[in-house]
Amino acid sequence: MSSSTEGLSRRRVAPSTSGATSPATPRTHTPALEPSTPILSSNGHAGTALEGGSKVAYDPHEDDDSRNGTSTGPNGRKRLPTPRLTLMEEVLLVGLKDKLGYLSFWNDSISYALRGCIVLELALRGRVAVVNRPGRRSVNLCERLIEVIDERMTGETILDEALRMMRDRGKEGEKLSVVQWIDLMSGETWNVMKISYQLKQVRERLQKGLVDKGLLTTSKTNFLLFDMATHPCTPQGLSQKAAIINRINALLLSKTTAIPQTALGEEGTSGRVIRSIALSTASYAANVLEDAIGYSYSRGVGSNLAFEDKEEALTRCDDVLSAFSNFPFATPVASGSGSVAGGLGAGAKRRHAGGGGNSGREAIAELGREVTKELEAEFGEKWELSGEVVAAVFEVWGRMDSLL
Repeated sequence: MSSSTEGLSRRRVAPSTSGATSPATPRTHTPALEPSTPILSSNGHAGTALEGGSKVAYDPHEDDDSRNGTSTGPNGRKRLPTPRLTLMEEVLLVGLKDKLGYLSFWNDSISYALRGCIVLELALRGRVAVVNRPGRRSVNLCERLIEVIDERMTGETILDEALRMMRDRGKEGEKLSVVQWIDLMSGETWNVMKISYQLKQVRERLQKGLVDKGLLTTSKTNFLLFDMATHPCTPQGLSQKAAIINRINALLLSKTTAIPQTALGEEGTSGRVIRSIALSTASYAANVLEDAIGYSYSRGVGSNLAFEDKEEALTRCDDVLSAFSNFPFATPVASGSGSVAGGLGAGAKRRHAGGGGNSGREAIAELGREVTKELEAEFGEKWELSGEVVAAVFEVWGRMDSLL
């Protein structure tokens, strides 16, 4: 598998065999991992085949959490380790066909949504924040300028490529807004001088990264006149995908105001609440959420929810997306509307009578309080600058119907 042109290539130790392998024997697929082989290291990064998950080589400028599970911000504040999978990888797994190993050909939203996930992931890792200037609150969230506040690499190839672009652009004296960066990384620009900012083959690179992490395999599928590389899920990948979908369902199908623990990610990792919210809303913006609602891997069947229950879950996702497109998060809105000020929101067309009940608004308000506490604990007194980037990405997702 070819490596990226940027970043370090991580050497893998070849698996031991009882006999010599014939050089003439072609490799047709990724060999299955032994049960004793760790699929993900404790820090969750690919590119390791050593027991204990240590890297053969690492960039000394990488963040500490990519090596030993700890993280320190630029101001010396200790942070919890990041989850094993990035937000982009989780959204990709939700939309990937389990056995066929490819995304829907008709989905033209997932690429743009994934670029938003990149900006959001960088904000949650403390790499970017809104430029702190007095007049910023008079500008729409998605149009506020952002800057790199921590230049250390993350260890994730796509995130580091985006971070370098933002850093270099800032050093040239030009800062861009959240929506501008998402547009440029998606190739949504008519300016030929900025076409080089497009992140190419993001979906394919994410899939190859999941192959390295043992969650996908590589095979070839014939589509009439041509062959295409596909990446079906491994048993470990199916287990990971089931856990992701269970988190989404626990969040959107909950009937209580309190946040279910089953809706949160790995215990002891950073941003458990905001990451679960972002996972659900990013999947919705990417048009991969509907099939996941109510799906049960334990029964091996698709959703058995009634149509009304499924619509209620999608409406709640609309409400969450709209509420977190504001800052401060989940600010009060008009009774029963659930939409953000100015009529923004990705799912206004889905709203129906009863979709904005008191219990739903109380649950969303509780989500807003928990996310605020998380970001305050994570980033300290300047948490608002990172929180505004998060809200800006949600606003972009809410406006995707009009932007694309």
